Parts: sequence; structure tokens; C-alpha cells
Amino acid sequence: MKHVRRRVSLWAVVGALASAGASGRAAAAVPCSDGGQPMFRPAAGAVRADSTLGALHASGQTFTDFVAAAKARREGWVKLADSAEVAAPVAARAKAAAAGGSWRLLVVAIDACGDSMNTVPYVAKVAALAGVDLRIVLPSAGRSVQESHRSLDGRVATPTFVLIDAAGNERGCIVEQPRALREWSAPARSAVSIDSVHAGIRAFYAADKGAAIAMETAEMLEAARAGRVHCDRGTAR
Repeated sequence: MKHVRRRVSLWAVVGALASAGASGRAAAAVPCSDGGQPMFRPAAGAVRADSTLGALHASGQTFTDFVAAAKARREGWVKLADSAEVAAPVAARAKAAAAGGSWRLLVVAIDACGDSMNTVPYVAKVAALAGVDLRIVLPSAGRSVQESHRSLDGRVATPTFVLIDAAGNERGCIVEQPRALREWSAPARSAVSIDSVHAGIRAFYAADKGAAIAMETAEMLEAARAGRVHCDRGTAR
């Protein structure tokens, strides 16, 4: 019951800011996507072995090294790297799901992206607690992964998270934002101003404090352990 009340309150904040439109002062657009043509077509993720995924993961930076090298939004990255917390029940679920496996998380992210800054530290925390090897590559290296894991409205976006098993099979993905936020923001982009969308996104992250992305990461691991693929993504024409 507490979770339901919290979620309603959260979306009251997001909705109020989004409906305010240009009345609020929005931050400059962040380079989190390519602004591709929107098209809403969620696609089921397919389990496949891909040597590119493994090679990209092996070439990536650890979260600690990525934060150390961050220039854009540096203060925010450092703050969240130090303060990100994951609820004990969520951490326990992630640990149980990852136990006995050799899971890897490939992340395509960039320091200038607000969605990356507000999600990657929490996913990195879950991964560390669950013993999952997380590595980060820049969009310049991970473009092919972004192209095949688009946002719900068809954009190439950061961050893109791809779960890989020991054999190199893709076993799950999360694209750009946690579930509740992406399901709101994708249709909102064609319904309200981009300033309103950005205001709603910022409100979500400020209220949620990483809880939604941490939970979805645990759920992705649980699905993979059960032989299912958690991967909610769109495609482009």
C-alpha cells in the first residue's frame, strides 16, 4: 500500500510539471538521444549470442573509472556515485537472481546525459551488490547496440543497458529510463512541449531517487534466471 501511495504522489508531481508547459524554466536539452523519428512499437528482445556485445563489454570502463573521467555534469556524477543507495529487499532479489551465474552488464552512456547520470549510479550499485560485472562504453563505440535497442518512440538513446550471460547471449535490456518514466515520456514527447517533458523527467528523478531503475534491474536479472528476456524497446523505420 505504501508503494502505491508513493507512486501516485510521484506522478502527481510529474503531471503537474508537464502540464505547466512553458511556464517553468527548463534546462537546456541534454544529448541523450539522436532525436530520430518517433514510432511507438515495443519489440520483444530476442536471446542471441553476439560476440560484439562481449567485446564491447571487455573494452568498457568500470563505473569508478567512468566517473573519475567524467567532465560534463561532474558534480552530479560524483555526488550520486557516493550517495546512491538500493533498498535492502531489492538488493536481496538481485543477489538471489545473479547467484551462481556469470552475468555481465554492458552500458552505453555519456557523462553529459541527464538520464545516464540519474540511472547508471543506481544500476552500478545493484550490479556491485549482486556480483555482476558492469562496464560502460561511450556512444561512439556502442552505436550498434543503441541502434538495435531504441527508445519506445524509436530514438537512439543513452543510457542503454544490456544484460549478457556467460555464453555471450543477450538476456535483457533497459533503454534510456526506468519503465514508469519511459512509458510516460515516450507518448508525452508528441503531446506536450519538450520543455514540459524535460520538467517531468527531472521531477521523476528527484522524487524517485533511483528506486525504479534499481527495481527494474533486479527484475531483469530475475527474468534472465528464469529463462525469460526482459527487454522493452522500440524500433525505427
